Amino acid sequence: MAAHTRWTEADIPDQTGRTAFVTGANSGLGLRTAEVLAEKGARVLLGCRSPERGAKALEQVRTAATGAAPELVRLDLADLASVREAVKKVEELSENKLDLLINNAGVMATPRGHTKDGFETQFGTNHLGHAVLTWSLMPSLRNGSGARVVTVSSIAATGARLDVADPNFERRMYNPGSAYGQSKLSNQVFALELDRRLRAAGEGVISVAAHPGYTWTGLGSGMARSYRNPVVRALVGAGNRIGEVLIAQNARMGTLPQLFAATAPEVTGGDYIGPRGLGGLRGNPVKVRPLPAARSESLGAALWDVTTKLTGITPDPA
Repeated sequence: MAAHTRWTEADIPDQTGRTAFVTGANSGLGLRTAEVLAEKGARVLLGCRSPERGAKALEQVRTAATGAAPELVRLDLADLASVREAVKKVEELSENKLDLLINNAGVMATPRGHTKDGFETQFGTNHLGHAVLTWSLMPSLRNGSGARVVTVSSIAATGARLDVADPNFERRMYNPGSAYGQSKLSNQVFALELDRRLRAAGEGVISVAAHPGYTWTGLGSGMARSYRNPVVRALVGAGNRIGEVLIAQNARMGTLPQLFAATAPEVTGGDYIGPRGLGGLRGNPVKVRPLPAARSESLGAALWDVTTKLTGITPDPA
């Protein structure tokens, strides 16, 4: 992509005939992603935890759809039994042929808590739930056409630490911001490790990562502690309207990196897509350099192994 090009929704190729599963599709970035893909002709499956909010989102996406009717899939990433049920539903609705998996859902800076399976809430929901979902849907993705897995990370991953020896904060003091940063770094590490293993296995499926910069979706205020620059931290601070107005971009712009990752022809496995301006906080999407931790093959393998051990799921590819 030329340096002067500003990629927008208008650049998305026709998605007619493709099936996409978007997690966290009931609001924010996930809902906008589902809407745009449906507008471009894709059949969109909306992964939502709340049946009520999911039904409202489904109606909104149905109104936008120009191709096959969208469908709702009940999905609670904090419950691996729910993930397994969602996989069965996606396989049924897609007839075991999935072209796009967009791992978008997440929780942010939550108080200390645990998923139904006993994992720290943010690591369990943001990383482990998506990892199990991805591995379990790999047979359907193999049957897709030019299939992609897009995993949404965050600028909060910058400066975060992934402790594979204590991912659930059983020995460390729990901090909501640190736990969120670890979970989003895990998303990025997992995305690149998945692509390395897909390439090694000679697979046609590719795995990429994206981040929305600082996008105002209702989650953004919890990101203040993730920024190293004290001025930026102050502007992005909880409840600070100045930060919202001067720095934050809307969901339409914030969704562009993951839409680019999902649809742009020039995307290749292992790419990381984020906003081009203001230190990655806002702007049109471009390819950016993944964090050193995500490029580390040893850390990728370690996260892969601990994810397998914690979930008891056989990874695919192995």
